This record gives sequence, structure tokens and C-alpha cells, in this order.
Amino acid sequence: MRLIALLLIGIGLSGCVTSTATYEPASEANLKPRDRELLSKVPYAKATIPEPYRRHIVQYHRKEAPGSIVVDADSRFLYYVLPEGKAIRYGITVGEDALAFSGIAKVQRKAEWPTWTPTQAIKERLGPSIPNQVTPGPHNPLGARALYLYAGGKDTLYRIHGTNQPEYIGSAVSSGCIRMTNEDVIDLYNKTKEGTVVVVLAPKQGDSPTNPQVAARMPDRLLPF
Repeated sequence: MRLIALLLIGIGLSGCVTSTATYEPASEANLKPRDRELLSKVPYAKATIPEPYRRHIVQYHRKEAPGSIVVDADSRFLYYVLPEGKAIRYGITVGEDALAFSGIAKVQRKAEWPTWTPTQAIKERLGPSIPNQVTPGPHNPLGARALYLYAGGKDTLYRIHGTNQPEYIGSAVSSGCIRMTNEDVIDLYNKTKEGTVVVVLAPKQGDSPTNPQVAARMPDRLLPF
């Protein structure tokens, strides 16, 4: 198991700003006893997350309904839409395959401390050392929570999940889906219901210094939880 953990930390999964702030986890009020137990055993060092990629409330320009999720892979942000033109903005890690799906999907399944079953494509790319299945826990690349997205009744194979590599938040690495810190994905999971609409923006449709279509600094304020 230790060998698998070290291997998975190194390969990651699924499929700018220079100022930094010390990473501060979410309040333990969001954590269940099992979360506290497993997060106390994480196989990675305490990470420093760039300040813009820590959780903020921001002004939000788009028109998605409150309770919707918007993924902006270009800028490495995920938004949970709030009422009155605001949103919670989370920093994310994206992979090459994160741009393979764009459009509108729904959260059809949610899982706490999910099992990871690598696809055949992942096994072919990463080699025979990849196990057929990884049990739940802090060594698992899916982390503490996973949201499974479906469109037209079919699995998109696109996931929003935790990570055992929080140091890569704000980056594009390896291949895979959308990764969040375990504390942030627990927070999002608690806010999200099955059936939640998820809008995945196509490339060059998200926020950038020259195309501020998603959010604006209000100024941002760090959430106290």
C-alpha cells in the first residue's frame, strides 16, 4: 500500500500569479469523524497555495442560477454560484484531458472517499504498475470527495474531486479531471446536490486579464471557513 501511495502521488490523476499565501484548511466544522481520521494520515506535506487560488467570494458576471457550478479550466477556477451576483471561487488543478469535455452536465452521483478504478487508457499510458483499483483513503488520487458528471444520461467520464497533490492547485499537470484541495472539495460537496447543473466552459471562454467574462475582484475576500 505504501508503494502504491508513493506511485500515485508521483503520477497524479484523471484527467500567472506569483504572490502566495500560507495554505489554511477549511474549518473542521465541515469535517466528519472519518474525514478527520483520514486527513490526519495524508501522504503529502502541508502545501502553500497561491493566494488567488484559495477560496474567495467574488463578483460574478454570468447568469447561471444560484447553486450551479461553473468550471473555468483556462483560469484554473471553479465557481459555485451564489445569489445577488456573487460566487464562491475555488482554485483547481486541471489536466490535458480537462479540455476534452465542455458544455452542460449534471451531478448524477456523489461519493465520499471514493474508490479509484483506472480506465484502460490510463493503464496503457502509465504502464503496468498502475493497480486495477485503489481503495478509499488519503493515498487515493480522487481524494476525499468526488462528483460524477453526466450529460444526456451518459457518463462524461469528467469528475470534480479531491487530490493527494495540493501543491499543484492553480496548475495544469498530467492528464485528468478537475482536482480541488480535499478541504475545498468537502466544502463544495456539502453544498452540492445530485442534479446540480455544471457548466464547463470551452477553451478561451473563461476569465482572463483580457477577457474578464466570469468574475471580478470586489475586492476578493478570503472565506473564514
